[in-house]
Amino acid sequence: MSTPAIHAALQQMQSLSAQAANTTAPQAAAGQGGFAAELANSIQRINRLQQSANAKATAFQAGDPNVALNDVMVDMQKASVAFQMGLQVRNRLVSAYRDVMNMQV
Repeated sequence: MSTPAIHAALQQMQSLSAQAANTTAPQAAAGQGGFAAELANSIQRINRLQQSANAKATAFQAGDPNVALNDVMVDMQKASVAFQMGLQVRNRLVSAYRDVMNMQV
């Protein structure tokens, strides 16, 4: 990994750490947009991760010297984990919906 990539990764980790430390931001965002908006944002983030990973893989396959194999693999794993998380959330939502629909009134 190159030095700029290491600095970028470190900066990203620091920003995520700062976001995790700020406990009021998620509550305010959830109050404004609601569950549907947050779900839509999550799906968009998953889509962006997948598109970015595919673009980086395509650039690596084309022989771009600025794209390293380890960066491609890390981005592919991030996209895969994000997709699996989204799939699990969907499964839980469907299960909860079925439970509510099967309740006796």
